Amino acid sequence: MKAFYQDFKLGILGGGQLGRMLIGSCTNFDIFTAVLDPSEVAPCKHIASSFHLGSITDFATVYNFGKQVDLLTIEIENVNVEALYQLEKEGKAVYPQPRVIEIIQDKRKQKQFYLEHGIPTADFVLVENRADILHNIARLPAFNKLGKGGYDGGGVQRIESVSDIDKAFDAPGLLEQYIDFDREISVIVARNAKGEVAVFPAVECVFHADHNLVDYLLSPSSAAPAILHRADTIARQVVESLQLVGLLAVEMFVTKSGEVLVNEVAPRPHNSGHQTINANYTSQYEQHLRAILNLPLGATTLKSPSAMVNLLGAEGFSGVARYEGVEQLLQISGVSLFLYGKKFTRPQRKMGHITILDVDVNRLLEKVEMVKKVIKVVV
Repeated sequence: MKAFYQDFKLGILGGGQLGRMLIGSCTNFDIFTAVLDPSEVAPCKHIASSFHLGSITDFATVYNFGKQVDLLTIEIENVNVEALYQLEKEGKAVYPQPRVIEIIQDKRKQKQFYLEHGIPTADFVLVENRADILHNIARLPAFNKLGKGGYDGGGVQRIESVSDIDKAFDAPGLLEQYIDFDREISVIVARNAKGEVAVFPAVECVFHADHNLVDYLLSPSSAAPAILHRADTIARQVVESLQLVGLLAVEMFVTKSGEVLVNEVAPRPHNSGHQTINANYTSQYEQHLRAILNLPLGATTLKSPSAMVNLLGAEGFSGVARYEGVEQLLQISGVSLFLYGKKFTRPQRKMGHITILDVDVNRLLEKVEMVKKVIKVVV
């Protein structure tokens, strides 16, 4: 592979906000970036070295794009994995590897992988359709998850009883045990081709009560040291079992009895790692680059406790985005604003995020509430 500087070209499948922030780290390394995305208004369009309009799920489009770069990576899992297999077969570097993406694209394969490798996860059964759920009513209440296609809280339905069967997906998926958890945490772990592994401190995710999206997160998690040690160990176990090269976000439940269970994973930079740009010595985006370029991994140590608030499109507003409250927001000490370059807003669309640093956790929580009140995405 060419040196990562000068004539080296990195291809990124997906031109959303994760790709946009990854390009920020590429700029620091003077890396030429080529982005493929199906949207003419993709957040990466005007900041990538080269932007290519096209489907990331079409074999020919992904294959031909991949032939033009030296190394191919992703910012979203919903890509044509068959094209990636072919590129890899022809000697193209593809990280994360196609076999890893294929496992993670399908929640059924993902859960079976955990089972086969002794990775703790909630009990589940595979279902082919809605009728299969009727044959497993003894497992209710439970979550019905689509095998493929679910993203950002989509593709998941809670089924309380037989009366909820109409809410279930009439497609291949799984029925997962309902976990009465104490908290949700996320651990981001990186691994390079040399086998070096680096783990970021666990963060605590607080979900919006209505939208099944992360409202804000806190770093580090306030869980007990024994739980955090267990989470670190499990994250290492998952990335080593996958033999993944790149970055892996491992979302976990902590049960009320102190058990740590893997919920889902994402083989790329993740919403639960945005705060690392300000709060850690190495950001998740730089770490992803270091891993796929087989460079030494960076220190994951915290500089400061932090919070990250998702900036979502406000209810009742759809159209060209406008941001209210920016001036008031930036008057709050320790606040940094990241807008994703999305032209259009709609309710609950991720339009940006705000990071907050403060050595005092109580002040940090106060600032989270202030931030949520002062800034709004309207039209």
